[in-house]
Amino acid sequence: MIKFFRHIRKSLLMENKTGKYFKYAIGEIVLVVIGILIALSINNWNEKRKTEEKKPIGFY
Repeated sequence: MIKFFRHIRKSLLMENKTGKYFKYAIGEIVLVVIGILIALSINNWNEKRKTEEKKPIGFY
């Protein structure tokens, strides 16, 4: 998969299509940010689930 993206970057730069390259680069950055946000939300969900399991039942 990395070779695929590397090939796209290389071909865009060799053809002097800098506008398309910047659009591609921004798209790649957006995908990375979305992945990080998904990982953080899963981590927060898991931590919340762990703390709720530790609470004793019937304790006021």
